[in-house]
Amino acid sequence: MAYIDYYKVLGVEKTASQADIKKAFRKMARKYHPDLNHDDPHAKEKFQQVNEANEVLGDLEKRKKYDEYGEQWKHADEFEAQKRARQQAGGGEFGDFGGFGGSQGYSGGNGTYWYSSPGGDEDFASAAGNASGFSDFFESLFGKMGARASGKGRAAAFKGHDYQAKLSLTLREAATTHKQVLTVGDRQVRITIPAGVANGQVIKLKGYGAQGSGGAQAGDLYITFVITPDPVFVREGNDLYANVDLDLYTAVLGGEQIVETLDGKVKLNVKPGTQSGTKVRLRGKGFPVYKKEGQYGSLIVTYDVKIPTRLTEQQKELFRQLQRGL
Repeated sequence: MAYIDYYKVLGVEKTASQADIKKAFRKMARKYHPDLNHDDPHAKEKFQQVNEANEVLGDLEKRKKYDEYGEQWKHADEFEAQKRARQQAGGGEFGDFGGFGGSQGYSGGNGTYWYSSPGGDEDFASAAGNASGFSDFFESLFGKMGARASGKGRAAAFKGHDYQAKLSLTLREAATTHKQVLTVGDRQVRITIPAGVANGQVIKLKGYGAQGSGGAQAGDLYITFVITPDPVFVREGNDLYANVDLDLYTAVLGGEQIVETLDGKVKLNVKPGTQSGTKVRLRGKGFPVYKKEGQYGSLIVTYDVKIPTRLTEQQKELFRQLQRGL
């Protein structure tokens, strides 16, 4: 997987301020949002790259590690911890890790990172291929040092390293059960994503991390879902919220209004005298409930009555007559 320069993705210099980075992110996110670029097959990948770049450069601590360690910034704390552990075990000093080889970045539009991580819910997956070069690196470096430290000429047994991957989905993708493939090192990990996954939700794939050394078990793979904002709906739990413009005449006289939902458009009846801010709940038209087939939240529609701004004199006179008659 190719190295991604986050500064280049956002179109800013390395000396850019945090305010400049935030401004650039908003501009690029609007430019590449998949729902606004249906004709661009690369828009989703670019949008995910923009989100990833903002996640790193928009955080001062992460940005500092990225500036120091480059593409391997996620491993900064881990490298130091491993080094201290080896020194305490008699392994001695083995230098700085900045800039060593490895794979990190995007493949198929999915940003992937590796580091120790706590657990999550287990899900199903299948994988093909060998352990990643990152695993080989740790085994060749730390395994040999463990052998010298033990004095027995063989590597000490260490559980394989855990990997963590971040997978970006649009809100509409998260609303459907579908399959995706993640590239983690040299592995192609195929997963089925159930409808209803939440932003920040983590699932664990046992044994899909780095291979262990000295006969120890392999590590695990943790996948964190990142749900990107939707231009129409806002999700809260299993409910969706949307604002719908309602023209003044329909609000006053009543009528029909077309409203978009996740599974198509519906026609709503508008009562005469509907006020701006009126909410309508559409049960069963919200977000699917995770791993509960056939269950959905609600869609809450808020009407925003639009006041006409380009009235002719004749139209204005009609409103004046109405005003005098009130």
